[in-house]
Amino acid sequence: MVTGHLAQGPTAGSRSRSPSRSFAELAGAVPDPELPVVTLAELGVLRRVTEPEPGHVLVELTPTYTGCPAIEAMSTDIEQALREAGAERVEVRTVLTPPWSSDDITEEGRRKLAAYGIAPPREGARTRGPVLVGLSPTHRVRAGSREEQGPASDPGPGPVHCPHCGSAETTELSRFSSTACKALRRCESCREPFDHFKEV
Repeated sequence: MVTGHLAQGPTAGSRSRSPSRSFAELAGAVPDPELPVVTLAELGVLRRVTEPEPGHVLVELTPTYTGCPAIEAMSTDIEQALREAGAERVEVRTVLTPPWSSDDITEEGRRKLAAYGIAPPREGARTRGPVLVGLSPTHRVRAGSREEQGPASDPGPGPVHCPHCGSAETTELSRFSSTACKALRRCESCREPFDHFKEV
């Protein structure tokens, strides 16, 4: 499933594309450059794929956050995949409205993240209006405990479960991990560290 409306225009005479695979499916199947376990469709960043005229494919992408360094690699990978499939001209546009939300990640994408050892974002995090940004130090207390309070340590819509053992007893160690869209946490049950894909 691809987030947004994937419109398919007139079909171009393809050199190598299977008749059963549209340009939208091919673009959606491109793996995320920072999280290759999920595709762009599963991540929910692929908004629209159209074919305004035969051989010309227009792709619209929404980054996970403004300034995401992976958007250029995504664009290059999509262009390569579609050109190999017979597109003569590929145009990839970045669209910022509506903004991407972690709620856009598909169920299959969430399942793959967890299987890979990354705690998927909790659902229902999409907000309307201003977003509160806490700049105070990270509180190193268990999610959901009585000690935890204030916007800087707000556990969000529920506990973050360990992708290794399933425990809800986890602690945030750092708001940023290997990429800006992930936080580093530790499980208090199995003591294993893990990445958590943050809610946006």
